[in-house]
Amino acid sequence: MEKNRNYFVAIALSVLILVAWQFLYVNPKLEKDRAALEAQQAAQTTQQTTTTAAGGAAPAATGTNGALPGAAAGATTTETREQALARSARVEIDTPALAGSINLTGARFDDLKLKEFHETVDKTSPIITLLSPAETEHGYFAEIGYVGSEATGQMPGPQTVWTQDGAGKLTQTTPVKLSYTNDKGITFTRTISVDEHYMFTVTDSIENRTEAPIALSAYGRTTRFFKPTTPSVYVLHEGFIGVLGDLGLHEVKYKDTEKDTTVAPGKATGGWLGITDKYWATALVPPQTTPYETRFSYFQDGRPRYQADYRQDDVTIAPGQTIEVKNLFFGGAKEVPIIDQYKTSYSIPRFDLMIDWGWFWFFTKPMFQLMDFFYRYFGNFGIAILITTIVVKGLFFPLASKQYASMANMKKMQPKMEELKAKHGDDRMALQQAMMQLYKEEKINPLAGCWPILLQIPVFFALYKVIYVTIEMRHAPFFGWIRDLSAPDPTSLFNLFGLLPYDVPHVLLIGVWPIIMGITMFLQMRMNPTPPDPTQAMIFTWMPLVFTFMLASFPAGLVIYWAWNNTLSIVQQAIIMKRHGVKIELFDNLKGLFGKKTKPS
Repeated sequence: MEKNRNYFVAIALSVLILVAWQFLYVNPKLEKDRAALEAQQAAQTTQQTTTTAAGGAAPAATGTNGALPGAAAGATTTETREQALARSARVEIDTPALAGSINLTGARFDDLKLKEFHETVDKTSPIITLLSPAETEHGYFAEIGYVGSEATGQMPGPQTVWTQDGAGKLTQTTPVKLSYTNDKGITFTRTISVDEHYMFTVTDSIENRTEAPIALSAYGRTTRFFKPTTPSVYVLHEGFIGVLGDLGLHEVKYKDTEKDTTVAPGKATGGWLGITDKYWATALVPPQTTPYETRFSYFQDGRPRYQADYRQDDVTIAPGQTIEVKNLFFGGAKEVPIIDQYKTSYSIPRFDLMIDWGWFWFFTKPMFQLMDFFYRYFGNFGIAILITTIVVKGLFFPLASKQYASMANMKKMQPKMEELKAKHGDDRMALQQAMMQLYKEEKINPLAGCWPILLQIPVFFALYKVIYVTIEMRHAPFFGWIRDLSAPDPTSLFNLFGLLPYDVPHVLLIGVWPIIMGITMFLQMRMNPTPPDPTQAMIFTWMPLVFTFMLASFPAGLVIYWAWNNTLSIVQQAIIMKRHGVKIELFDNLKGLFGKKTKPS
């Protein structure tokens, strides 16, 4: 039994370490980071900055550190969004999913709102603002331009004023056409189209009307002047992201660029790059056959800002020749079916990695697809979680059945165990050897009671990942007070679940569902024989309480899953024990725990 006791002690210590890590390190660190971010953003709103109205430097020339058109050129302060939008002429964007406008100065995407998503669960709350002009506190934009030489004249860049051909707004059925002719007579005609979701296609026709060949290169950048106000957690990447041809997936944190200024993965052909948040993202998709250099950068000249950019290799255009350059820009919500569709329809390599499925994507993504299937049928993600749990329980049934059968046999052996304890008295070594021999003869696994919990671990983490990272779970209601399955249960035992008129500290938000989960876990463990070792018995007694506090801050959908899974396990175990002729002593165990124990005469 010494070996078994070590197993239980290890489990208990692991749980205690997780709890201590959460309350002593993770929570204080999140609060510290949040305070630092708020202080930084407050400083940015009051400082005068030296930057262009265009929002800083475009990608640097290959092999240099110099800035291209659009470098610092004048002092300004941050403006309101309305003031910034009124600074220049714009082309309205109006699709089923998007609202906003394109800035004709720079042909820049800097005004984009997501019609289908609100800031809170209240449907009357404002819709999500993704992109805003550079002059605002939360400036965030994307831009495609060109770099040339003296022979090419002024290339389209941050300060270029484009002219709209005709009038009208950009919709999924009506593209818009812009034009610009520079001082050398080179004409750029840009056609911008958008689908019914979040993908823009930018097609540039470049005509060389000079008498000599010219060389130019395209660049693209997505730039933002802020970081997420809620610091990221270890299960989710927020920051720079890209799949860069043969260089593969690159995930670069904001702090990495703050430390090193620039992360330059190198030259690639094919792929995409951008900036990702928990639920939203921007991404640039260059022409897939032309090599390009990439950077993920942090600039501190003027207003601090973060930028993902690329610059393609030069292309040469002969006199009188016209070439076409096509880029894609994604700006929107990371909805799984839409992201997968773009990967296929636009042949974008590994675009599905925009969603952080984690290392165990082969388990996490099918879990989501199964839940999404049930959601589309029942219309409630909470119900989808319950049914998915039943399916997973069915898949694990053969293994769980064997373990519960072993536990039932252990129940039968309880009288023999008591005889061995009476026989060996205080000789712990002899008692342990006798117990092990009994387990061997009766083919009993003494750890069978732990297997139902251990089997939940991979499912637990996969479900946690799904609930935490997928936007489909955001603001998804269940029933009653659970209006957002991706957020913790908002109630608390310590104000009688809202009956008392005061808020409680975050650490004391022990809601209804975490308590239900703790009760079901307690009952499940009381279905098993009480461990003879006092240390093991103590661990089994306190573990449900520890898990109740630990899971209280987890998404409600995850806690509902755990409570439902425990309930199914109790029913399954009771049926198996009855089949094996073993008495279900749940109530006797509860009486033994809470009632007065009589001493043997």
